[in-house]
Amino acid sequence: MKKNPSPLSVLAIAWLFLCLGPSSWADPRPGSPLFRFGAVADCQYCEKTSSKRKYNLSPKKLSACVEHYNKMELSFVVHLGDFIDRDFESFDKVVPIYNQLNAPHYHVLGNHDFEVDEAKKALVPAKLGMKERYYEFTRKGWRFIVIDGNDVSLYAWPKDDPRTKAASEYHKSLKPRPPSWNGAVGEKQLQWIESKLVAATKAKERVMLFCHFPVYPKNGHNLWNAKVLTDLLARYPCVAAYVNGHNHAGNYGQRDGIHYLTLKGMVDTEKNSYAVIEVYAERLVVKGYGRETQRELTLPERP
Repeated sequence: MKKNPSPLSVLAIAWLFLCLGPSSWADPRPGSPLFRFGAVADCQYCEKTSSKRKYNLSPKKLSACVEHYNKMELSFVVHLGDFIDRDFESFDKVVPIYNQLNAPHYHVLGNHDFEVDEAKKALVPAKLGMKERYYEFTRKGWRFIVIDGNDVSLYAWPKDDPRTKAASEYHKSLKPRPPSWNGAVGEKQLQWIESKLVAATKAKERVMLFCHFPVYPKNGHNLWNAKVLTDLLARYPCVAAYVNGHNHAGNYGQRDGIHYLTLKGMVDTEKNSYAVIEVYAERLVVKGYGRETQRELTLPERP
């Protein structure tokens, strides 16, 4: 005959739960992540194709990705820029698919997102549901800073816009001259980024940045002023990682204790590519699907 637990045993169990705290009740498994999120780079849809880039297969691959994400418990999903390859009408095909996500979902602006008619360039952020071209949000002790790497560029503004002229002069001043399809982060945005790093430091938060363009390791896809940004980030120990797209082959490097991760492009080949990033107190675990690489990235102790 099964005996009921004694009142003393019940009290002991209750005391143990109180000592461990509410977080233990919610997730008693040892080593479980604080949260996880989805990350996708370069869906880059248009109704074309090439030997390597299967632009017209992107809706099918994005749908499979969204369906998979919706089976998981994700804190959010972020697309890292180049949602389309060209033509404003291309957004109408992939935006509704992405909006089927159950989790909150965000966009980062890429260079190809502005491969639209001159009159429609200013409409791109709103078409993606973005209130601002660069912004921030927080999750469980982490601050996520979304950067606009097209801030200073030759393509994101109309040709007769003063910002295009200023970008052209800046581009010509760079030696060696970098690719015209990259961009830079402007001075006003750099000041805004630093203000958020200061705020994160005061709040004892860790920081992860999202941008379309890489900044490290050295690569032809990098922002025109990559060094300015990496030097800024190096001054703030709260910065843990910088995640981007643009270089469809993917890449990784570590500098000044910061992980610089480039995700592979979804648009390349007939095989899909996307990731789920699990955030632990002491590490990031990148679970790659399709062509994306599996990684485990150790985090330094909180400053």
